[in-house]
Amino acid sequence: MKILRNRLALSTVVTTLIILVVSVLLAGVVTYFAINVTSTRVQEEALSLTWQHVWVDGSGNAIGAIMVTNTGGRDVVINKITVRGQECTTLTVASVDAADRGTDLPYVAGPAGEDTIPIVLPAGSSVSIYVTSPDSISTNDIGLTVAFTVFTSQAMYYKETNVQAAPAA
Repeated sequence: MKILRNRLALSTVVTTLIILVVSVLLAGVVTYFAINVTSTRVQEEALSLTWQHVWVDGSGNAIGAIMVTNTGGRDVVINKITVRGQECTTLTVASVDAADRGTDLPYVAGPAGEDTIPIVLPAGSSVSIYVTSPDSISTNDIGLTVAFTVFTSQAMYYKETNVQAAPAA
């Protein structure tokens, strides 16, 4: 009976509940803030491979082409490019304007110039990469599927394409 008449008994319980709820909310806010800070500070690497082609002309010369776009939030270094598992060493690299990203790469009989690996690709930029004599692709491979693989320090990006006959000049 004395407990029911004591006005302080209920206020002690309410005070304890308020302190408990406030401490849980504070811990939740601190955790949310920590996750938000770390996730915005960490920018991920992401490449988009598009417009991949491998052409073979009548004399058996093969040319491969692919557009690589850095869609991530940080610069990327391309360490190696392979076609059908074989590393490509003879490359021609050209930057691509944002307006030209939606257009297919044209066939080029003999790409001019020769670039070396590694290729530095700034965030938000695109390059077209032409590969001269990829792997051992010949006219017998027309219609078969081959794979481009682009290697960076953190990942590898894979894209398949069919070997095509080169368009007539």
